[in-house]
Amino acid sequence: MERLRDGRGEPPPYAERVLDVVERIPPGKVMSYGDVAEYLGEGGPRQVGRVMALWGGAVPWWRVIRTDGTPAPGLEEECFARWREEGTPMRGLRADMRSARWDGRTL
Repeated sequence: MERLRDGRGEPPPYAERVLDVVERIPPGKVMSYGDVAEYLGEGGPRQVGRVMALWGGAVPWWRVIRTDGTPAPGLEEECFARWREEGTPMRGLRADMRSARWDGRTL
């Protein structure tokens, strides 16, 4: 899938793999940064976070969150609005990781 570029150049192959996984997360579901890395079998939460910070604007970034169910700092309000729109299960100001977490296999 062709993505909009943000002036930072073409994402490297690892970043493309991360973005591909993020694009597949269904509406109403989330994965933590670590979940994405584990699914890919490479990198870690920080590497996934870096990819999302640099190139994540063209994918459903609000579906990739911290392990505790909270969105990235500074993006909370937009994230909550998108979660409400998509019906993402929440517990207070967090995604309900038990019911919202996507394992990459089931829909």
